Amino acid sequence: MEDLLLGIDIGTSACKVAVFRQNGTVAAQSNAVYQVDYPHAGWAQQNPDEWWEAVCRAIRDLEQQGVNLARVVGIGVDGQSWSAIPLDADGKVLCPTPIWMDTRSAPQCAEMIERCGAEVLFASGGNPVQPMYTMPKVLWYQENLPDVYRAADKILQSNSFIVFRLTGVVSQDPSQGYGWSCYDMRRGVWDRELCRQAGIEPGLLPDIVPCHAPVGNVTAQAAALTGLRIGTPVVAGGLDAACGTLGAGVVQAGQTQEQGGQAGGMSLCMDTCRMDPALILGAHVVPELWLLQGGTVGGGGAMNWFEREFGAEERALARKNGTNSFVELDRQAERISAGSEGMVFLPYLAGERSPIWNAQAKGVFYGASFATGRAHFARAVMEGVAYSLRHNLEVAEKAGAKAGVLRAMGGAANSRLWTQIKADVTGKTIEVPSSDTATALGAAILAGMGTGVYESFAQAVERTVQVRRVHMPNPENKSVYDARYAEYRSLYERLKPLMKGDSVQ
Repeated sequence: MEDLLLGIDIGTSACKVAVFRQNGTVAAQSNAVYQVDYPHAGWAQQNPDEWWEAVCRAIRDLEQQGVNLARVVGIGVDGQSWSAIPLDADGKVLCPTPIWMDTRSAPQCAEMIERCGAEVLFASGGNPVQPMYTMPKVLWYQENLPDVYRAADKILQSNSFIVFRLTGVVSQDPSQGYGWSCYDMRRGVWDRELCRQAGIEPGLLPDIVPCHAPVGNVTAQAAALTGLRIGTPVVAGGLDAACGTLGAGVVQAGQTQEQGGQAGGMSLCMDTCRMDPALILGAHVVPELWLLQGGTVGGGGAMNWFEREFGAEERALARKNGTNSFVELDRQAERISAGSEGMVFLPYLAGERSPIWNAQAKGVFYGASFATGRAHFARAVMEGVAYSLRHNLEVAEKAGAKAGVLRAMGGAANSRLWTQIKADVTGKTIEVPSSDTATALGAAILAGMGTGVYESFAQAVERTVQVRRVHMPNPENKSVYDARYAEYRSLYERLKPLMKGDSVQ
């Protein structure tokens, strides 16, 4: 029987595990949810051990579905960005990790800049210092949880933590290095002297391992918890957005991925290390390539929030129609014309990342009237996220990285309406491969590369990625969306003083 590859995706609200055949089709998949805690304003944290428990449950569910886990020949793990998981020498998690939405470490960013200089930090890591990133969070531990900092042996990322639980080996992959200003983005190595200068012990940094390289093998303890075969190889894995970019088939310079997961944004593939302070630069999971990324908080999470708070009627309709609430929201929003009849949404529900970089930015609905219904709000959410995508694409183009056709991934790509809105707003053709599983597929491809299933990344993509549908921009909507986009940009600039934040222009 054919060997299988396992991809594990550590998302913000749930983990997804999927077993793939070598042609990229899904043999089985499962999800397991966990919580995000928001104990204070600006805080967003999770317990990594809950991720591991969810992974174990989800893999066990694959077994319940009839998957023979002994046929899995390689495991890849991807995960959300900018974790800062402190492990002691015995592998114990010392405290919850602030996740990518957490902005508590703003004072530590100022300290890093004062100690090292903003230009020095940017020249090394390729990104301005931001409170969402890993390095200032470690300084926050040092100042606010000194016992945790002193007891920490290593700081891990979300994917490397799961790899550690599977293998007992600590590691750091290149694609998650961009959360550390002491990661030399051009050379792919740690700048340990810069780490010391920033005030952090360099011994906390794990060894860097290529994303597709085997780190270790499934231990007996992990096998007992998951049902996996002892000795199954596990590769280092990488950032969820970078693995999703691979799973969408983006492996050459100039190709672009559009992200529709909990967070939104895009990733432009480059064969040179091109830095821009308004965007996010990271290493691709494919060696010798980089990704110039636009990362926004307003992705699929914005619609998840809207459905949770205002979608009771759609949930009832879904039960009646045998669908789901998001399908019903699509049907409602589709009745509203392009531009939401004047309704504009700023999707800054947890501050905003690129390109405005304002942790104090606020979500805003503008343009309501007595004629406005919930369907207008639903469509405005979709359009607001599309405007944030266009904003990032325009900034990237000014930096010399122009996107062509976009490859969509993430749950939002399941919505034909939302994907078409993005095509109309950006003026870009959007191709949709297997949207639900692109990220886990990217992790599985890394496992296939590390275990010799595929000879090259190009061959892997050719064998595994098929475009299911194509969305061409509708020129009839262009003038409407151009006007609404200009209003979207103006609204933020006018409201920014009330939000009490600064943006990068």
